[in-house]
Amino acid sequence: MSLEKVLAHIDADQNAAIERLKDLLRIESISTDPAYAQECDKAADWLVEDLKSIGFDASKRPTTGHPMVMAHGAQENGTHVLFYGHYDVQPVDPLELWDNPPFDPQVEDTPNGKVLRGRGTSDDKGQLMTFVEACRAWKTVTGELPTKVSIFFEGEEESSSPSLIPYMNANKDELRADIALICDTGMVERNTPSIVTMLRGMVKEELTIIGPNKDLHSGMYGGPSINPIRVLTKALGDLHDDTGHVTLEGFYDGVDELPENIATQWKNLDFDGAKFLSEVGLSKPAGEEGRSVLEMIWSRPTAEVNGIWGGYTGEGFKTVLPSEAHAKVSFRLVGQQDPDKIQAAFRAHVKSYLPEDCSVNFHDGSGDNASNMAIDHPAFETARYALSDEWANEGVFVGCGGSIPIAGHFQDIIGIESLLIGFGQDDDSIHSPNEKYDIRSFHKGVRSWARILAALA
Repeated sequence: MSLEKVLAHIDADQNAAIERLKDLLRIESISTDPAYAQECDKAADWLVEDLKSIGFDASKRPTTGHPMVMAHGAQENGTHVLFYGHYDVQPVDPLELWDNPPFDPQVEDTPNGKVLRGRGTSDDKGQLMTFVEACRAWKTVTGELPTKVSIFFEGEEESSSPSLIPYMNANKDELRADIALICDTGMVERNTPSIVTMLRGMVKEELTIIGPNKDLHSGMYGGPSINPIRVLTKALGDLHDDTGHVTLEGFYDGVDELPENIATQWKNLDFDGAKFLSEVGLSKPAGEEGRSVLEMIWSRPTAEVNGIWGGYTGEGFKTVLPSEAHAKVSFRLVGQQDPDKIQAAFRAHVKSYLPEDCSVNFHDGSGDNASNMAIDHPAFETARYALSDEWANEGVFVGCGGSIPIAGHFQDIIGIESLLIGFGQDDDSIHSPNEKYDIRSFHKGVRSWARILAALA
């Protein structure tokens, strides 16, 4: 019963594991700010040395940006898993909203139990260390890992990963495995372990509608002069019909209905859509009619205006007709939606609203496909059952409203599927002041990975 002994060791070693995590959290590895480049390097070095201490062949790999960390265990038999995490963190601004220094992690009592508070506790240092600690426990108790393990840590996830794709393309052979493991996700409920099997893609567009060659006095030109804001708002307002459907031509091409088994799992979740909306001061879903809140977040595409500006917006009042109007618009994609087709349909939509005296400029739009995991791969049910043995509720396959590009990169570049398993909670305040990670999430996360490694072996 090696697994039971490993789990017992994890329980006994919990305080030491938290102290190790604190050491990593004290490193100010903010990837977006060049002033913290040495700190990012320091975090990579820390991880290399820690992995070496438990028998991994670990090294720091240079990139044009922050370094990668690669590590390989000595075990050569069993399912080959490649674990991915990122050691970089978000900036801490606004600093004055933190109750304690963000890089001085502290254990605190809360109504939901003890938490570890500090930048990176949940996103993603605490999460990646759950896997490292599971490996440490297996090595300590049995002298070896239960299966073949490789580890891949990135240092630029919070700054759009500029080095990631070139690195993966250059190191395909080393990154090959039977399955990838990604920890940068959370749990749908506090007692329900979750495996993300659907990630939405995204199209991002910034545009400028241009009218007269300068701002105009509305008393002199109001009426005969076209107002670019009017043109812009009309085009954006007509992105949706009265039922919440997106009106772009071909927008729903490649959008499939949920498989029945997944729909059943979601219906059995203790999720209250009305409560979810009420927590942010809303009372009625505004998306597609006939869809549940979870469907809207996890499995349906969206079109949203993220910012709009033009004319005079300062203090007081200035009666101008602006020369230009601007907006930022994003589309969350699902299934097999084609980002290029969505972008082209949006641009055609905007152009169709342009009067004779207006033109439009589009600024460096970008797009990524949605990622859909092949849940018929045997590792998915194996991991779900292993998680179910650890937590009070049975594990479920869920969607994710956001985008985690690494999962798609593993599919497209390396040719492997990903198990996205994390133990974050909705109230972890990632990217915000006073970020935290539940001690329970950390502890049971370590135990969960220990079980998954044994099951995959």
